[in-house]
Amino acid sequence: MSDIRTNTPSLLDNPPIPVQAKLAAAWTSFMFLYIYVDYFHLYKPGAIDEIRGGVVFEFDISPTLLTIFVASVAIPALMGMLSMTLPARVNRATNLVVALLYIPFSVFNAVGESWDWASFYGLSIGIEVLLLAFILRSAWKWPRTPAVPAGPATTDLRQ
Repeated sequence: MSDIRTNTPSLLDNPPIPVQAKLAAAWTSFMFLYIYVDYFHLYKPGAIDEIRGGVVFEFDISPTLLTIFVASVAIPALMGMLSMTLPARVNRATNLVVALLYIPFSVFNAVGESWDWASFYGLSIGIEVLLLAFILRSAWKWPRTPAVPAGPATTDLRQ
């Protein structure tokens, strides 16, 4: 008996996913988590009272503070769109820089918190950092195509 093989793809065949789509999906996941961590923070006893008293963390609520908060949310929110639209070289650099900057920014959320909240902040920050690490790895390993060397031997290839 001969073993006959066909090229019929299985139902679980995974076509390659462009790096831009991976980055956009990771930034989207990061944003969902980022927003929900802030939202769930409101459930902490005293959090709403502090906000009503005009304080967030140790900072007085002001137009400047809220502008900083909007910017801190807008940057990763825009990264989903930018990951799909920027040219490859700029896209790679932007993802590397922003993801690197957001690692300490994510860790800052735990500053001053008690050990009672370690599981909440440890899990949320841990997942955020894992997503940022995925973004860094994906951008760092951005697929490259070989450059066509210049010269008379390759003139026909470039035309």
